[in-house]
Amino acid sequence: MLFGWFLLSIAAGQYLAGSSLLDQLYGDLVQDNYQQSDFQRFTQEEDDLAVYSSHEQKFPDVYYENIVHHYLKRRSNARYQDKDDVSDIEMDQNMFGGIVTYAHLPHFNCFKGNSGKPIDVAIVGAPFDTGVSFRPGARFGPDAIRSTAKRLSYSSKKSSSKKRSTSDNFNKYSIVDCGDVAMNPFDNRISLNQLYRGHRAIVNNHKGEVYQIPRVITMGGDHTVTLMALRNLYEQWRKPIKVIHFDSHIDTWDPKKLGGGITNYMSLNHGTFLHYAHEKGFIGDEGNYHVGIRAPLIDPDFDSRHDTECGFSTIAASAIDRVGVQGIIKELVDSYTADDAKSNTPVYISVDIDVLDPAYAPGTGTMEVGGFTSRELLAILDGLKGTELGRHLVGADVVEVSPPYDTNSGITALAATAVIDSLLKIIVS
Repeated sequence: MLFGWFLLSIAAGQYLAGSSLLDQLYGDLVQDNYQQSDFQRFTQEEDDLAVYSSHEQKFPDVYYENIVHHYLKRRSNARYQDKDDVSDIEMDQNMFGGIVTYAHLPHFNCFKGNSGKPIDVAIVGAPFDTGVSFRPGARFGPDAIRSTAKRLSYSSKKSSSKKRSTSDNFNKYSIVDCGDVAMNPFDNRISLNQLYRGHRAIVNNHKGEVYQIPRVITMGGDHTVTLMALRNLYEQWRKPIKVIHFDSHIDTWDPKKLGGGITNYMSLNHGTFLHYAHEKGFIGDEGNYHVGIRAPLIDPDFDSRHDTECGFSTIAASAIDRVGVQGIIKELVDSYTADDAKSNTPVYISVDIDVLDPAYAPGTGTMEVGGFTSRELLAILDGLKGTELGRHLVGADVVEVSPPYDTNSGITALAATAVIDSLLKIIVS
């Protein structure tokens, strides 16, 4: 077999040297009279060709030239559309080109105008990272997440690209990528207010095919942005929100312990936003959950007591070794009580990507070892689908994706992409 390819390569060189390479490979594209040939004689000659153990050439050069000639001509002709037919290129996106939105979702300005267009689920970016205490870069998170979502598709339209399609359930919903809220990078107060007004504009100016109040999934940005989402939801639903918080840190720190002891301006940051959410009444006094906690506390006794006062119970990252994925799912599902169901308590899921072990999410602001695997996190989220807790999910976010610290393959952004995919499936199930 190797000897046959050796002879073929020699003959190919001799043949191609005597004719245009463009003609040999692209003749049917550049010439109108390029025709398919009859291969019967070539096939018979090919069958008669024996395999020799010697390197001695057994046939004259013209014989091998003939083999290469028929091999090149044997390829089927390309079939081209009419010169003015654009039916196969009228789409503005493909898997690795076009204007990038999350999973190739449609885009329009959701913040001003277009009020007649329905939105059931809005994907919106929050490019903000000036509330961090360690590594910045999460302002580039929304762009990275969209880039790694190119192989996803929620469209029912046929496409020539091999994108992973989802169930037909998505066809009932109007899902839109609203782009990013323009957030001022110089003043956190202005910036967070802009995000609040962006969320408010989406839910006030649009109604969906299924939901009267659109569900917003936010791509961070650092975790401070969650406070604005909770504020907006509290105003829309007019009741405290139940929060399921996936993170390696508690994020309920008293500002006197983190940030506020330095300046009042920095008292609101990515480690104190849940303290303020409780103080403002945006979240309930009980029933909230941390999942995946493993980071050290600043003042263990005070921080633990204060966390409980903010209404949180904790499932540590190490719990997965004792109770497994199903045990965590059960505790979360059971936390949505009969009273919650009776009062239709709204649920918000916030996922800090550092809930994952650094092996699966190195591109984040504050890594902590000993976290979940990507598969474990996705399995927990998928386990909430179809439950009472899942049916009352009114919003979500994925935050703290910092591309400057990610790998060349973007595995952190890819994990965030999958998390959003799971959150969407909870909302539309």
